[in-house]
This record gives sequence, structure tokens and C-alpha cells, in this order.
Amino acid sequence: MGTDKADILSLLRNSRDYVSGQQLCDQFGVSRTAVWKVINQLKEEGYQIESVTRKGYRLLDCPDVLSESEIISRLTTGWAGQKLYYFDETGSTNIDAKRLAEEGAPHGTTVIADRQNQGRGRRGRTWQSPAGSAIYMSIALKPDFAPDKASMLTLVMALSVAEAITDMTGLAASIKWPNDIVVNQKKVCGILTEMSAELDYIHHVVIGVGINVNNPIEDFSEEVQKMATSLKLESGVSVSRAAMVERVLFYFEKNYDTFVIKEDLSDLQEKYQKHLVNLNAEVKVLDPKGEYTGIARGINPTGELLVEKENGEIVSVYAGEVSVRGLYGYV
Repeated sequence: MGTDKADILSLLRNSRDYVSGQQLCDQFGVSRTAVWKVINQLKEEGYQIESVTRKGYRLLDCPDVLSESEIISRLTTGWAGQKLYYFDETGSTNIDAKRLAEEGAPHGTTVIADRQNQGRGRRGRTWQSPAGSAIYMSIALKPDFAPDKASMLTLVMALSVAEAITDMTGLAASIKWPNDIVVNQKKVCGILTEMSAELDYIHHVVIGVGINVNNPIEDFSEEVQKMATSLKLESGVSVSRAAMVERVLFYFEKNYDTFVIKEDLSDLQEKYQKHLVNLNAEVKVLDPKGEYTGIARGINPTGELLVEKENGEIVSVYAGEVSVRGLYGYV
């Protein structure tokens, strides 16, 4: 029934006028009873649907529903998210996506949850995952390039999320290299990329994205409030999470398809730098061999951060912690 529901929802959303029950029956090859059941299910989920005799149905209002049919009804992609799994609650969408990839799920398979109870951030940190306000999603990829190129996909996703946020909300979304998304100097999104590979072959790459969308201030402890925020707190309006998922998948598919042509970031570099909060900013690089400060000069085509030291030497930072002055408490 899932796809019928998504199709009916999509038709109602895209129609400016009433859609008759007969039209829905004819278009989807289902009975009047089946249409009536779907309409009632949608009403129960919180959609405001007006039913008028002899005219049909009209969608008046969409709640912020994150459900399989709501997301599928919005998708505009060729492969990203075309195989989609939705859970009200799961341990971790990254773990789910890895399991599905190992079981043979196709490239672009996407897992979305309303709540995670074992969410993880970088370096094994826990990621708070309350229900009803954020997006937790992971996409499984089956690339045929070499494993050493996979880390660049984190930057491809960061760019895509930044573009999606700006598109949906009008907020200026910045990237703290390589993969935090920042609005008004506070973090709204974290990205975690994990890979299963052999020396010369990638089995799969899973990219997990956690976006604070409609989280109220109470979702953040006092300590966290200094560093993190949500799109609603910054824009003052609620954002449809399903629409945001659609935009992220739309931009990611476009950027990924650009990336695989040259297998580097050369054609995305300029777009990425426009969003880069580190650009020409003073940064502190926490290198295991000793920390140093410098000025970030953007990224190179393989996604490394170029940092100009005080003596004029330019260092390519491959990975690790980079603090930006004025961000997250670095004064």
C-alpha cells in the first residue's frame, strides 16, 4: 500500500484544485474503498484533507510528518533514496545502512529515522537523538573508485546539506571543514562517513547525516547551547523535515554525479569554498605532532584544508581537529 499512499499524497500536494475520487481510482488502478482508506490513513497521520461531495479531495495542510510515504511522495532523484527505509526509532541509521549494503541493497539506499537510541558522532562520541524534531539519515553507496578517494565524499555531503539548508530556509549555511554545518556560528548538522573496503576495492560507503531541524531550545543543555542550534531556532519558522530530506538527496545526487567524473573535488571546490566558514579565518590545527595556528586558505581538489602558517608555509591538513577562531568557544 506504501507506494499508492505516496502517489496519492504526491498528486494531492501538486494539485491546486480538488482531485476526484474517480480520478484517483483511474490513475492508480485501485478501488474507491482503497482510496477512501488511504485518505483516512493520511488524516489520522495529521494531514488536513478536505472532502467535498462531487468535487473530491483537497490537501489543506501538511504536518511535519517524517514517514516513508511522505518522503517518497516528494522525491525527485534518479537513484539517491529511491530505495528507502523509514523507522520511527532505530539504534543508528548508519548501522542499518551498513547492514542493508552488506545484504545487497543497491547504491543510493537510504535509511531515515525519527529517533536514534545509539547515535554516534565522530571519534565515538554519542550524538543526542530526540524524536519529532530532527533528521537522522544515512545513505549507502557502492562506488567503483579506489578506497583512498572515499573521504572526499564527506565534503560532497557537507556541501549538499549546506545547499539544501539555504534552499529550504534562506539561512546562510556554512561548512566548518570538513563536515560540520554551521548557522550563525553554531552547529546544526554533523556528518559521519564509514567505509567497508579492501586495499583496492570498496564494498560500500555509508554517510550518516544528523540535522537539527525543529528542535526547541530545551533539546540542548546549557553547555551545548553555546555550540549547537536548530534551523527553527535560527529562522523562527518550522521546516518540513521530509522536504529537507528531499533537498539533501537532490543536491547530493547532483554533486556526487559531478564528483565521480574526475573522482576529485575540482569541479565542486568553488561551491564548497563559498560555504567554508574557515576561509581566510584563523584556525588552530590540533596535530598529534603538536598544535599550530595559521590562516585557512580553502581546500585543494582532494579535500585537504590548506593552512598558511606564520612563516608563509602552506600545509595541507588531511584529517583531524581544526578549531576556527570565534567558533565553538575558540577565542
